[in-house]
Amino acid sequence: MKATAAVFRALDAPFEVEQIEVDPPRRGEVLVRVVATGVCHTDALARHGDMPFPPPGVLGHEGAGVVEEVGAGVEELEPGDHVVIGWPWCGRCPSCLDGQPRYCAMLGPLVAGGARADGSTAVRGADGSPLHSHFFGQSSFATYALTDATSLVRVPDDVPIELLGPLACGIGTGAGAVLNVLRPPLGSSVAVYGAGAVGLAAVMATRSTGATRVVAVDRHPARLELARELGATHVVNVSDVDPVAAVHDACSGPADFALECTGVVDVLRQAADSVGMRGTCALIGGAPAGASFTLDHQRTLWGKRVVGILGGEGRSSVLIGSLIELHRQGRFPYDRLVTVYPLEEVEQAIAASASGAVVKPVLRMPS
Repeated sequence: MKATAAVFRALDAPFEVEQIEVDPPRRGEVLVRVVATGVCHTDALARHGDMPFPPPGVLGHEGAGVVEEVGAGVEELEPGDHVVIGWPWCGRCPSCLDGQPRYCAMLGPLVAGGARADGSTAVRGADGSPLHSHFFGQSSFATYALTDATSLVRVPDDVPIELLGPLACGIGTGAGAVLNVLRPPLGSSVAVYGAGAVGLAAVMATRSTGATRVVAVDRHPARLELARELGATHVVNVSDVDPVAAVHDACSGPADFALECTGVVDVLRQAADSVGMRGTCALIGGAPAGASFTLDHQRTLWGKRVVGILGGEGRSSVLIGSLIELHRQGRFPYDRLVTVYPLEEVEQAIAASASGAVVKPVLRMPS
């Protein structure tokens, strides 16, 4: 299948929009015509070499589109179905069998190995040279993506499909951390460090919990104002004040929960210091590989919990389906985070996200 894709050919090289060839689906695989795909911080990490995805290849891991063709053995999907491409998982390891495919034992090679599980790539350049594929099992910076049927979530036809891809990663990560894992009880307080797509999704998700104080922490005034509109009861601009002291002041003491959504190690320490005894600090932002951090031993020893939460946990079908329904009800207006760019403007989209000018860029594929 001929496709148009944004290809990166070397670490830190710009994306080049070019023609590629995508394999037809094998047994258990599905070819998806990508309508749009989100641009995530993880894509930038991979291009810079902070994730081990090898160039040259095709990135993109928040794809949504329409089933084009199904391989042998695929019975639950058919051409024309609208789908979101979720994360890959093996289906056999203890985590997968326990309903936690985000922690699949094969997740590393499946998301960043640059190939199918058997080592074969599904993508070639126009000259026939191999390109690395299957970033997060999909490589959706392209008009067609090949993925395992088990990664796909069928979605209603009447939902704007160009907005759905980010539910599979960035927006689902923030919302799932709150709804699947932390589950703030009645009267609790939540501090969200980073008001990007992940953090603002976490802020919106708290509206469906019993939390009564939600503090958004960031350095961009426009994002903090949006956080207020989306459910934050307090905002803290780190350019003006010490964020830990400001969170304690807003919560009349340490927060019950803090979410670190930036992947910046110094911010992680601030988030951890914002919660007290028996409080929980959740690490959900993506830091470069090899990043490390330190905590105060005694204050952590006194009942503080520091937990990593990957991708919002749980199963993609439940999380994505629930967020779509919450959006229908007006309780999760994630569309307010999205700015759409044509595929050809992928570099502008990434730059706008990095600068804070845009919260969640989405690339619309050429028809």
